[in-house]
Amino acid sequence: MPRLSEVIAALDALWPPERAEGWDAVGTVCGEPDAEVRRVLFAVDPVQEIADEAVKLGADLIVTHHPLYLRGTTTVAAGHFKGRVVHTLIKHDIALHVAHTNADTADPGVSDALAGALDIRVVRPLVPDATDPSGRRGLGRICELDHPMSLGEFAARAAARLPATAQGVRVAGDTGALVKTVAVSGGSGDGLFDAVRASGADAFLTADLRHHPVSEATQHASVGLIDAAHWATEWPWCEQAAAQLDEISDRHGWDLRVHVSKTVTDPWSSHHSSGAPN
Repeated sequence: MPRLSEVIAALDALWPPERAEGWDAVGTVCGEPDAEVRRVLFAVDPVQEIADEAVKLGADLIVTHHPLYLRGTTTVAAGHFKGRVVHTLIKHDIALHVAHTNADTADPGVSDALAGALDIRVVRPLVPDATDPSGRRGLGRICELDHPMSLGEFAARAAARLPATAQGVRVAGDTGALVKTVAVSGGSGDGLFDAVRASGADAFLTADLRHHPVSEATQHASVGLIDAAHWATEWPWCEQAAAQLDEISDRHGWDLRVHVSKTVTDPWSSHHSSGAPN
């Protein structure tokens, strides 16, 4: 069995922590470097439900996309919900490792996994990483469909292929407009509208789109906008990342048991409508 330090070294090779944004909090949150690792659980959010799932699974390591302490803390007291996660993990000898913005821009990264879930071909990064001479790393992806379809049809494909959430998938723009080139970005993406317009994409699929940026974007250009749940756009990365670690385990003869959590940790629990247009 590999030690935790060996598994973390392999994960850091996939998603180097130095490539994370300066404001981010990536890397190992807790865990004994010399502890053996047999089971690994991948998930989007380091919340109590995931910690409890890891305990039931007998996992030795959780790898999440979102940080536990993004803005720092002065306490890990169990009376606080984040401290309770830490206490659960340490009590059961479970390590926690985070790959966030360093996984967003990786090759392959979060948006590659999103494109794969949608069955569209990646052409290039939406915002290329200037430090990558190959031109493959960067934020978001520009993709092409095998054949043109309407914006409404593509939105329906997204709703069918991404994990189901209370929000579902929202669309801004002419649902009958033909779409051939699509920009995608897992997670919050309304700060990327300038790059999307410059790319010439027919549509942009992302998450957390806000009223004013969307209103301005639809007036600015005819790009169709598709807003899916944040968790749903990033969950495909868990399957991609698990497959990457599986391959590393096979190569090194580690015999790891790698799992992907299917627990829906999207915070929205229900959706009600009074008959909004479809």
